[in-house]
Amino acid sequence: MSQPTSAQDPSAVSRYPVPALQDLPDDIRTRILEVQAKTGFVPNVFLALAHRPAEWRAFVAYHDALMLKEGGHLSKGDREMIVVATSAANDCLYCVVAHGAILRIYEKKPLVADQVAINWRKADITPRQRAMLGFALKVCQRSHEVDEADFAALREHGFDDEDAWDIAAITAFFGMSNRLANATGMRPNSEFYLMGRVPKAKA
Repeated sequence: MSQPTSAQDPSAVSRYPVPALQDLPDDIRTRILEVQAKTGFVPNVFLALAHRPAEWRAFVAYHDALMLKEGGHLSKGDREMIVVATSAANDCLYCVVAHGAILRIYEKKPLVADQVAINWRKADITPRQRAMLGFALKVCQRSHEVDEADFAALREHGFDDEDAWDIAAITAFFGMSNRLANATGMRPNSEFYLMGRVPKAKA
């Protein structure tokens, strides 16, 4: 059985062995190649988690159920904003950098991810999004204190109880992801840092 290296290479994707694409099961390799075709690179999370294929499948399935869900009152930008704010609270470099890039693209705001990661209360976001993040951060840091008043506060901004579930589930899922990324030493791709910061050159 392969063992984690005792000292991680600073440029390594993970401190655990990363399988080569050609050695992966067909379904995982196909999904990774689809992502690569869309983004132009393979996010390191896909490679790092492929160390354990069964867990990779479970992770990606739940990610997609939460982040690609149709309906409800959470936009894709809202969902990414939750990830960035709660990942910052959990000190997860990978998720702040990677999902910050996606947030900038969805919201079309080059500054928003940095603001949300550093101090979401002072970020240039709507009162509705601020209420959403307030609930998410309470779930992230003090879930045992969540009560009916928190649900009522969300309703004042147009969220229903199913939306509250979504906010809580995204927060909880990425709480797990944050801890796994930190423990495995998952390194953000360099491509993420500039995504959404400057307009693309017109052809």
